Amino acid sequence: MTITETTTTTMHGVFLPGDATAEIRQVPVPAPGPGQVLVQVGASGICGSDIGFIYRGYKTHKGLDGAPAYKGVVAGHEPSGRIVAAGPDVTRFGVGDDVVVYHIQGCGRCRNCRSGYFISCTDQPHKASYGWQRDGGHAEYVLADESTLVPLLGDLTFVDGALIACGFGTAYEGLVRTHLHGGEDLLVVGLGPVGLAAAMLGRLLGARRVIGVERSPERIAFVESTGLVDDVVLADEHAVERVLELTDGVGCQVTVDCSGSTPGRSTAVEAAAEWGRVGLIGEGGRLETEVSDTLLHKQLTLTASWVTSLQGMEDVTRMLATAGLHPEVVVSHRLGLLDADEGYRIAAAGATGKVVLVPETAPTR
Repeated sequence: MTITETTTTTMHGVFLPGDATAEIRQVPVPAPGPGQVLVQVGASGICGSDIGFIYRGYKTHKGLDGAPAYKGVVAGHEPSGRIVAAGPDVTRFGVGDDVVVYHIQGCGRCRNCRSGYFISCTDQPHKASYGWQRDGGHAEYVLADESTLVPLLGDLTFVDGALIACGFGTAYEGLVRTHLHGGEDLLVVGLGPVGLAAAMLGRLLGARRVIGVERSPERIAFVESTGLVDDVVLADEHAVERVLELTDGVGCQVTVDCSGSTPGRSTAVEAAAEWGRVGLIGEGGRLETEVSDTLLHKQLTLTASWVTSLQGMEDVTRMLATAGLHPEVVVSHRLGLLDADEGYRIAAAGATGKVVLVPETAPTR
């Protein structure tokens, strides 16, 4: 095993008891085994799925075995950092490399894993998500399998990497499924962190114009300060009408729902142009729509996606680095690891942007 000067034997880890609190506990610093590395965490994001499925009461969210999906491990599935130790058989990465951690380790053998979609691994006993079934990134160090690592390229920061680790990868996959291309108008419904990621990446993929739909006045003000969208429409009963006005009655060629809400999805469908493509990205809620006039007669294509592949995460990292874009522009709150309880409270209350934890011991980049 190759190790740097790191000699500490314990670290702080954040745990989620499921009662709307985040607990700091002292835990051992793990040692990497074959094919594993120890990553010193530079930043770790708080994801909305952790808020909804773990923070507020994980015992109601069951895995395939009927038991709670969260196994009481160190939380956080959006880490980025620097490798400080490597176990045997690590060949692609080494000590000193800065990386993003893809948030699920699959079996590596099933069809989905071999195509890079560890998220859809069919060998459930060998599938483990960081922050859910195995220790995650809300700590000073995280033990990671080399197969789940993506190089952090260019001048991307660790905070950038933490955002790519989930939200930006998710938005990228959703947009790729819609085949968004140059000269098209893009509508993003729900301007939380994933929606803002979709806005940035949509522009990078060639969108001529990006229109956002959001219900929170505070979030709208934050979104306008980022410059990621051309127009913001208030999410109310007149939202579709206003989108049509902005597009000369045509609608948007591509629309994506990042709100995860039934009204949001309806807006995405109804504001799509004829022959448009609608991408469903946000978790939760229902899709309710009139079929004939809204879907069939407009010749719409609907796609849905969960999380991007390992290759997709590498692709979006390279695209952002090459374009000199920094995902951290969507961060509204940055807190220390020891302030995790406050960070989760802010995120759960509906923060205007992304909430990120940066350990006090984080490496610099």
